[in-house]
Amino acid sequence: MTSPNNIDDKDSQIKTFESDLPLENSLYSELSSKFQDKVQLLYLKPKRIKVYVDPKNIVEVASFLKNESGLDHAESVCGTDYPNENAIEVIYHLSSYSREELAPIIFALSTKTDRNSSYLPSLLPLFKSVEYHERETYEMLGVYFQGHPRNERFLLPEDWADIPPLRKDFRIKGR
Repeated sequence: MTSPNNIDDKDSQIKTFESDLPLENSLYSELSSKFQDKVQLLYLKPKRIKVYVDPKNIVEVASFLKNESGLDHAESVCGTDYPNENAIEVIYHLSSYSREELAPIIFALSTKTDRNSSYLPSLLPLFKSVEYHERETYEMLGVYFQGHPRNERFLLPEDWADIPPLRKDFRIKGR
């Protein structure tokens, strides 16, 4: 699995801090001063921040973002299959209900897991709103969320026997 450390020069220009984004800079600075090399900035744009965290650190980082930074709501969870990297990326989109100045910001907390052994810790104990999003990611991409009480089907038929349908190597039978 490839980590996002392999970022070329074009992408690193996106990462640079912009002086006219004080709130975004402050959120990332808080996070990076606490976790240093455990978090990697992927981009910082107006009202958007994306960081990468290893799976082993995602609960600790998410807990900090919720309890210390005020990002108290997970708006969504999504996943992307990268078969060439043998990885599945899972992204939690966090925002705030409790701090009005943070409400327009979407903080993308990203991690990756191996396609062949897709296990990640669940963030359900921190964010109740991820319950169905993690279930959908489990069902559609095959990522098992450890600690989630209901890693089970709710969109696909109970007798689904094929690979998860959002994997890039999924093919509809007969086509």
